[in-house]
Amino acid sequence: MTQVNWGERPGEMQDLVREIKKLKEERKAVILAHLYQRPEVQDIADFIGDSLGLSQQAAQTDAEVIVFCGVHFMAESAYILSPDKIVLLPEPEAGCPMADMITAEALRAKKKEHRDAIVVCYVNSSAEVKAESDICCTSANAVKVVESLPPDRPILFVPDRNLGHYVAKKTGREIILWDGYCNTHDQITLEEVKKAREEHPNALLMVHPECRPEVVAEADAVFSTSGMIRFARENPAREFLVGTEMGILHQLRKQCPDKEFYLVSDRLICPNMKATTLDKVYWALKDLRPQITVPENIRQGAVRALEKMLAITG
Repeated sequence: MTQVNWGERPGEMQDLVREIKKLKEERKAVILAHLYQRPEVQDIADFIGDSLGLSQQAAQTDAEVIVFCGVHFMAESAYILSPDKIVLLPEPEAGCPMADMITAEALRAKKKEHRDAIVVCYVNSSAEVKAESDICCTSANAVKVVESLPPDRPILFVPDRNLGHYVAKKTGREIILWDGYCNTHDQITLEEVKKAREEHPNALLMVHPECRPEVVAEADAVFSTSGMIRFARENPAREFLVGTEMGILHQLRKQCPDKEFYLVSDRLICPNMKATTLDKVYWALKDLRPQITVPENIRQGAVRALEKMLAITG
């Protein structure tokens, strides 16, 4: 793939954006950006939001090409739902450490230890792991998914122990937790939260359920990324403490310009989410690569788990 160093001066950035928009039209493409992406990447996207929601939106379009500005498992999900489209991941090395904490082989071994357990798989996982699971969930619907399952059977929740703990507390269900976690959310400490509250005593604290249990317990509201934006937009409060990756601040400030937002920690940066640049988006569209695909037998298994979730949550 040919490379070029685009400058960061305003005029050169505007030229790059124009070229991306031109290529997008030529390729009949749709650009998706997760809320943790760089602000300039979010600004050129057709859809901005949570990972699975973006894939669902793209599947409903007549686009021939999906450019997913996110991480690898997200692009896989886009392909799972739209196998007839070309799916591009501008930065192929953008992975998810939590998704890498579980493999299909390891899950199969765990299932043998708990043969009666229903496997609930967080969408932040590989296609292979989804295919080995009974049903998927998102951070927004995990509680509803678990509540829908037979009460007399244990649940094996993979791969996020913190989200699983949150679901167990909300539902009262017996849940076997996989020992995975999000490197970004798990590093938020209770001490940081308390310090942030002292600095901003009038602010509401909203956190992601991937945070540690003691952090979640301290929060005024627990939401997915899209849920946080909706909560901030609809709540009359003027100040909010934010317990998730810093990329969300761009949309929070755009959609709520009259409100103030403060990160609970200055360490809330996901390097994988920040790996995608406008330059890489341009070359992905130009060269139609790197392309992400999923073997059909694995795709079918993953679709089954996703469809079971959608049948419950809509």
